[in-house]
Order: sequence, then structure tokens, then C-alpha cells
Amino acid sequence: MKTKLHMAKPDDLQKLLGMVASFHAETGIVQDDEARRAAVLPLLEGNPLGVVYIIGPRNAPVGYIAISFGWAIELGGIDGFIDEFWIRPAVRNKGMGGEALAALMPALRDAGVKALHLEADRNSPVSALYGRLGFQPRERYCLMTADLG
Repeated sequence: MKTKLHMAKPDDLQKLLGMVASFHAETGIVQDDEARRAAVLPLLEGNPLGVVYIIGPRNAPVGYIAISFGWAIELGGIDGFIDEFWIRPAVRNKGMGGEALAALMPALRDAGVKALHLEADRNSPVSALYGRLGFQPRERYCLMTADLG
């Protein structure tokens, strides 16, 4: 694999927050800097409910993948949900995101994660990448959300 993947640490916070802010601006997520920092920092400090991986060199990252963890009886244990996955626009479509995700999936499996979920636009070109990596729509299910905040 040419693309490097690093588990983000507290020292990575400022670089990561810049990327998260870019992802949020691009996708229309409204969140102020303070709330974004409060949501990201615990993951960098070792909160067991999630992890963030930096894609590319640590000093000049090209993207990130944030994963939250849960438990699924149906799937036999720990499951992960790709919460956010972003690659800088200037380096998209060069295979870095696919390489990073392809490397991350067996590492998560080896750590005991039974299934990995993600949410994607069915008509997005990136859906083909996800399909090649083994992600399939669960036709009987749709993601529903209740905001408890």
C-alpha cells in the first residue's frame, strides 16, 4: 500500500479540525468550531466509542476516516460505522481513499469488529468503490435518525 494510514492522536487535532471543517463545508453540515472540537478530541484521546485515522503523511495529511463503534447482536458483536470519510479534492480519484479503506477493513476485523457500515448516496460515483470493497445495501433496512440533542 502506498497510502499511509495513522491513528490520530491529540497532537493531530489542529490538522484534523481543518479537514473536518472542510468536509462539513462541502457537505452542508452546520457545526461551529467549538462543537467540532468537542466532538473530535475525545476520539483522539482514546475514547473507546470511536477512532479517527489520518490518511497520508502525518505532517501533510490528505484526508481522514472517522469510525464509531457499537454492538450488534444480529451481526455477532462489535460493529463500526464510518461516520466521516474525506479526501482533499485536489487528490481525489487517485485511489488513496480506496487503499486506506481496504487496509483498514482487515485491521478492524482483526481487532474484533464484525461488520462495518457506511451511509452513501446511492447515485454517487463513490458507491462503486464501496461495492468493490464488499459494502452492499441492506434492502430491508434504511437508516433512520432521531436527534436526541
